[in-house]
Amino acid sequence: MREQPSPSSLAPGDFVRHPGRPDWGVGQIQSMIGHRITVNFENAGKVVIDGRVVELAPAEPPPP
Repeated sequence: MREQPSPSSLAPGDFVRHPGRPDWGVGQIQSMIGHRITVNFENAGKVVIDGRVVELAPAEPPPP
């Protein structure tokens, strides 16, 4: 069984997906301050995620 990455393994610049909102597309982490993760999603714009509530999934960068 593969372990889920912990939020501490994510860093600004990483690409992620929101597991509950696949329609938002791929996002790139802009900043991480405490449990607040600001992500710029391709279809939803900038969203602040509570890392204690949502576990973002690592993703491949979108094609250029």
